[in-house]
Amino acid sequence: MDQDTRAVIERLNDALAMSGLSLRRFAQALGTSPSRFSTYRTGQTAPSAAFLLRAERIASALAQARQDKIPSSIDAIDALRRAAKRGDEDWTYALALELRDRLHDILARHRELAAAWEAQPSAVEPRWQALAAAFVGHEFNRAGLRAPAWTDAGRLDQEWVLDTPRLTEAEIRQQTPDWLSERNIFIAAKDLATA
Repeated sequence: MDQDTRAVIERLNDALAMSGLSLRRFAQALGTSPSRFSTYRTGQTAPSAAFLLRAERIASALAQARQDKIPSSIDAIDALRRAAKRGDEDWTYALALELRDRLHDILARHRELAAAWEAQPSAVEPRWQALAAAFVGHEFNRAGLRAPAWTDAGRLDQEWVLDTPRLTEAEIRQQTPDWLSERNIFIAAKDLATA
């Protein structure tokens, strides 16, 4: 094994350790499979320079976020998954709004931790995955940053109209911002506001 290959392996191993994630979770966070990531770590396959830099950037941001007790995309989606499993849609939606608001603050005050939200989270029920992707993508765009690749998840197959008391479905649709309706999600503007 040549010196450069050994250096790449060492840097990937350092990134994995720094991330605080298992090999499987870190590979997923980078958008690759655990088996593919393992081939990079053994030198069987050489990752691209962009992959290596992304691994180091995301690992560093995850470590810093953990140290500063600031959530990452992985933490946020894990919290959504736990809430959705309980079956309380109101609570899960409130958590999704909190995810959005926390990210807004992170991008305004801790922009260097944006890479902790580039990490591809584990999948959650499709509606909540789509909503989280819409919120995160929108916040990145508002901050003038390129949205993480995982937020490019397309439209929901079936429309999701979030029920709002005293509004008809037509009114909800009319009040939904384009960045949500293009994903087949319809939420009245007043339900997007937080106190």
